[in-house]
Amino acid sequence: MRKSSAATYDAILFDLGNVLIEWDPRHLYRKLFDGDETSMEHFLATVCTAEWNRQMDAGKPFAEAVAELQQVHPDQSALIAAWHLRWDETLGGAIEGSVQILAELRKRGHRLYALTNWSAETFPVARRRFDFLSWFEAIVVSGEVGMSKPDPDIFELALERFRLTPARTLFIDDSEVNVATAQRLGVHAVHFQNAHQLQAVLSGVGVLD
Repeated sequence: MRKSSAATYDAILFDLGNVLIEWDPRHLYRKLFDGDETSMEHFLATVCTAEWNRQMDAGKPFAEAVAELQQVHPDQSALIAAWHLRWDETLGGAIEGSVQILAELRKRGHRLYALTNWSAETFPVARRRFDFLSWFEAIVVSGEVGMSKPDPDIFELALERFRLTPARTLFIDDSEVNVATAQRLGVHAVHFQNAHQLQAVLSGVGVLD
């Protein structure tokens, strides 16, 4: 991303999962597999996959997605059900360094928005747990609008809903695919790696000292 001045950006658009909030199904499945990492990783790679989870992110009801997968893997029925019944245990804590950056941006008066891939059924859990989600002027939740990143349509929806100009919007996401989509739409996008790297990038473009 090219260097610029803070005045270039009207708003900062954040991804949430693994940028501000740690999410990893391993938090739950390590318990269910009694620490058997090999079996757990095989299960997550072949049964409850990232691709399957994206169905819920895009609006599919958990009950429907779970039932369909249980039909394919009846021997794993209880483990599949746990994805829904114990979903709150897949959440880690806040990524404190990133939240500190968000707090500083808020203190400086930057307009803050969020665009997240998240099930409409489980996002209320995050809202109750993480007070800083109230710092955003508005949030587009993929499961609520029936589409998910990296579909360019959800980016266009967020830009329209928040009345953002792509070239004057700074977007932060941990997925390179999502970053690439945002860039194709003319948004200035940052591939998040960690809070220290994000601090350096935002300082480099003049948004933070």
